[in-house]
Amino acid sequence: MKNKTFILDFDSTFIQTEALDALAVIALQDHPQRDEIVDQIRQITTAGMDGSMLLTESLTRRLALLQANKKHLDALITILNNIITNSFQRNAQFLKQFSDNIYIISSGFKEYIIPVVRQFGIKDDHVFANTFKFDNENNIVGLDKNNPLSQNQGKVKLVKSLNLAGDIWVIGDGITDYEIREANAAHVFFAFTENISRPAVIAKADHILKNFDEFLYMNDFPRAISYPRNRIKILLLENIHQNGIKLLEKEGYSVETIKGGLGEAELCKKIKDISILGIRSKTSVSKKVLDCAERLIGVGAFCIGTNQIDLETATKNGVCVFNAPYSNTRSVVEMVIGEIIMLMRKVIPKNAELHNGKWDKSANNCYEVRGKKLGIIGYGNIGSQLSVVAESLGLQVYYYDLIERLQLGNAKKCNTLEELLNLSDIVTVHVDGRKQNGNIISKEQFQQMKNNVVFINLSRGHVVDVDALVEALNCGKILGAAIDVFPHEPIDNQETFINPLRGFPNVILSPHIGGSTEEAQLNIGEFVARRIIDYVNAGDSTQSVNLPNIQLPQLQNAHRLIHMHANVPGILAQINQVLANHHVNLLGQYLKTNEDIGYVISDINKEYDKTLLNELREIKHTIKSRVLY
Repeated sequence: MKNKTFILDFDSTFIQTEALDALAVIALQDHPQRDEIVDQIRQITTAGMDGSMLLTESLTRRLALLQANKKHLDALITILNNIITNSFQRNAQFLKQFSDNIYIISSGFKEYIIPVVRQFGIKDDHVFANTFKFDNENNIVGLDKNNPLSQNQGKVKLVKSLNLAGDIWVIGDGITDYEIREANAAHVFFAFTENISRPAVIAKADHILKNFDEFLYMNDFPRAISYPRNRIKILLLENIHQNGIKLLEKEGYSVETIKGGLGEAELCKKIKDISILGIRSKTSVSKKVLDCAERLIGVGAFCIGTNQIDLETATKNGVCVFNAPYSNTRSVVEMVIGEIIMLMRKVIPKNAELHNGKWDKSANNCYEVRGKKLGIIGYGNIGSQLSVVAESLGLQVYYYDLIERLQLGNAKKCNTLEELLNLSDIVTVHVDGRKQNGNIISKEQFQQMKNNVVFINLSRGHVVDVDALVEALNCGKILGAAIDVFPHEPIDNQETFINPLRGFPNVILSPHIGGSTEEAQLNIGEFVARRIIDYVNAGDSTQSVNLPNIQLPQLQNAHRLIHMHANVPGILAQINQVLANHHVNLLGQYLKTNEDIGYVISDINKEYDKTLLNELREIKHTIKSRVLY
């Protein structure tokens, strides 16, 4: 590192904005035309940065408009300390460790730059910038025009005067940073785009940097994170909620969104270089898709179910799957309650008749829900919460589940499905999407139900034999039905919905919207996004559907080795033998297995021979191995 010098710009590079723009907002706070003047200053700043206005003119015009005083600088410094560029904050240790090699050269002003960069170990005499001129009342009235950085080509003159030895690398976002390279006063110019991307500057750059992590990674310098997050590609399908997207983008990942789902062939093409795939219920993540995914480490199901994902192949390929088992529970429950009332009161057919001009005020086959028997098939998250809400309306609740579950309130367990069907006035299905649940409600089960039963399915389409339901409707067995899920569902809004249940006046058909409320989709978006972030950044597999769940402490002053392997005896011993052979100081180790997969996390001292990573990957039965720091 001795033969390298790093020249960093300050405005919009080291900090996230242009400092004079921020100073204008402070100084003009009470000015009646503040917004107009601040906007004018920003336009002049942009013109100076992209080269369409000479630097001297840009500085002079901005200072004339500022109307700032020395007292405003303390407030400015406070603001700037809160908007230091994220990747520089993450890599503060690098800046401190190699402070001898780092220079800040800026067309900004020392008065606010030095207090901000000093905390990163950058030396005062390595900061080169303009200085303000003040009048007797400490108003800013100009700048020192003898300073080369106030002049056109000033950065070039300044760098040449320093007579720096070795390779000189410039990182900045403006045309004045490129001029150093153009004049051969530096060897390489990196256009920095984490905060702002200027096309005129990018066009002239030797390299384009999404962030400082990328610079450190490209050159294999010490860094805070092992892999630049902008290189982690995330593909989100089916209109994931914007809050989830924002959380992922805030982490610095490259996020692509597609509103609809994708078919298998399309997804196979798209997924080759994708690290994380986000879907809802329409997209099938098949074995073929997973085998085409060369870089995939995780799938986020932004919904409750995961039956649309080949979990067996995902597990064998070391792909961690997350879902949102609780986030839309309330939305589904409320919809079921609403549909029960609408069907028991025959509101749906009466609504259709009234639209056709027919007035039918008859109370025939219209019932209150109070005192009726509600039979819940599946007493999981949704079934159990439905039980509580229904009981508060006066319904008598019965449930059937293959798994022994604690009943809530006064709900009564039925020992068989037939028992539940025989006694229920209303039957609602809330089972998961596993294959074994296919057609659990078919002709035999409809025959076991009471006459004039209300039937509801908001679980999965394949759990009900649709033809048997149609037959039960045609013969008058069923008072009314509400169906939200279907064996085949359109992949997007353009595909026509075809189903034999269409046309029945006493059937509520809805397009798989049981959990489609703003509240539910927001909760799902944020929940799954956070699980993805924890897994990518820290290896935390808590609440994974298919991998052993390990909740990990925060990674501090260590490197984290993640090793995923087939669950066979002796792997942990081999991992530890590799670590011992390299005399690695083990700071913490975590292991969890399921019947298929072993998941080992080893936190080790930062000093180690990097060849041990290859040795870990070469251990027989290894599925995936990566390092985090």
